[in-house]
Amino acid sequence: MPNPLASNPLTRRRFVTRAAGSGLALVAAPALLHHAAAQSWHAGDPFSLGVASGAPRPDGFVLWTRLAPEPLSSNPDTPGGMSGGDVSVGYEIAADSAMREIVRRGEALAQQRYAYSVHLDVAGLAAGRPYWYRFTSGDAASRVGRAVTLPAPGSPLDRLRFGFVSCSNYEHGYFASYRHLADENPEVVLYLGDYIYEYIDQTHPVVRRHSDGIEAATLPTYRNRYAQYRLDADLQRLHAEAPALVTWDDHEVQNDYADKYSEYFDDPELFLLRRAAAYQAFYEHMPVRPILSQPNGPVMRVYDRFTFGDLIEISLIDGRQYRSREACYAPPNKGGTHLETDAACPERREAGRTMMGFAQEAWLYGGLAHSKVQWNLIAQDVLMAQLRVKRGDAFAFSTDD
Repeated sequence: MPNPLASNPLTRRRFVTRAAGSGLALVAAPALLHHAAAQSWHAGDPFSLGVASGAPRPDGFVLWTRLAPEPLSSNPDTPGGMSGGDVSVGYEIAADSAMREIVRRGEALAQQRYAYSVHLDVAGLAAGRPYWYRFTSGDAASRVGRAVTLPAPGSPLDRLRFGFVSCSNYEHGYFASYRHLADENPEVVLYLGDYIYEYIDQTHPVVRRHSDGIEAATLPTYRNRYAQYRLDADLQRLHAEAPALVTWDDHEVQNDYADKYSEYFDDPELFLLRRAAAYQAFYEHMPVRPILSQPNGPVMRVYDRFTFGDLIEISLIDGRQYRSREACYAPPNKGGTHLETDAACPERREAGRTMMGFAQEAWLYGGLAHSKVQWNLIAQDVLMAQLRVKRGDAFAFSTDD
């Protein structure tokens, strides 16, 4: 049985890329919606952060971009060099990579409240096939991206070619692995957390410096950190050529945080304000479904499930937002990952502790119990087994994994 997700002979490497016009957007008047045809760009590429697709379903997917003619703007009131009201952006979806067989076109909303990001939730397409898309705004056009719809539930599927990535620290190296993964033509890519790193490394030599020269802890600094990563050519290419399924780990907010508990023992209510900023910036830069994942302050759902015919079901898990605080969490040095023996930290084995939260656990177990596919894949952000280290005559265990 041929793979219904396989690309046609016009491969992803032969994407037709339209050069985006340059320019800073005309400032949109407050409270007015500006339409795609009305925009003129003069000093920067509005699609500088690229495009992405994700959250596929049998009849559709989410398409993402973010208008950012000045992607690393230092002014918190003009994210990406934009200001004013929402902006309407044109889009086209085609059945071929040359964008000749247009099957859908229309306008999507770049929302001012979410840094002019677009989360276009497309429905009504054919199941189990690739599509290609691009965005337009006035005299500017994005590169062409590739999306896929899932096979119909229960339909035969003989294979799925997927990749997974995590722990991508911009300061510690270049993203050549993204380029190599794109060369392997995966049907989908799982992003399993630490998509960005919030801190700046002040103790080791770095390959390239993080944005703003400070640890990201506010909405503007988180936005700039994502924008800096999204400007990487290899990451842009991987997002354009392969649909994304995304979850997070700790560095999207702060190292080793757990629920409302900070690594540095910050006041929990103040830390939730930071988490809210981090979650919003994550939403603004990821192709997630707005109906499911639009943030509400420090609350944002990212766990979700994707079924590929009769072959495999992928359950994406959130291992940070709902978990218990770390065992034996106490100043001055037990806020981040530490190793504890059972004798020194009996709390580690308490029955009421959880990594996923009980609602998410029930959702996961229910899905596994009713699954009818050949393979079930749990895609999540931390080790699924205990990390133990020999310490004298006993074993010590990591409190973060």
